[in-house]
Amino acid sequence: MSNQSKVVFYGAISLDGYLARENHALDWLFGTEGEEETGYQEFYDSVGTILMGRNTYDQISILSPDRFPYEGKPCYVFSRTMQDHTEHVTFVNEDIVGFTQSLKKQEGKRIWMVGGGEVLQQLLQEKVVDEFIIQIAPAIIGRGIPLFVEGDQENELTLVDVRRYKQFAELHYHVK
Repeated sequence: MSNQSKVVFYGAISLDGYLARENHALDWLFGTEGEEETGYQEFYDSVGTILMGRNTYDQISILSPDRFPYEGKPCYVFSRTMQDHTEHVTFVNEDIVGFTQSLKKQEGKRIWMVGGGEVLQQLLQEKVVDEFIIQIAPAIIGRGIPLFVEGDQENELTLVDVRRYKQFAELHYHVK
């Protein structure tokens, strides 16, 4: 079981727990001292597969219209309406938890859960997420898209590491 792939959430949030503003804007995040030194490349190199929901995919398409940022890695997007695949993405409209559990059974690198919201909540509910690497930006934005949506999931965590990247604090947790 220890050779199985691990599901990890990796991303930045505001101090008050938001991934983005209500309109999906990330202006509060960009330009913060340390954003270029967060260890992203080291993390990205440890990833073999990428998962995300349709809303996250749509925002990535807007933010990176000229080049898909995860080229060369299998990327699955959970969607109720999109099917088939594009050059870089396979759309999945089956059970999120079951699909992810089948990926976890394969030996390999980490499975990166990009974004948050509904997909993350379902994976947390069924205890599918193995670790969190969360960078906290020095901003309180008051409202927006929360990392964790309300639900019945309860997960105990173990703090593995704390790092500082200038103005960012990074917390690394394993799920018990």
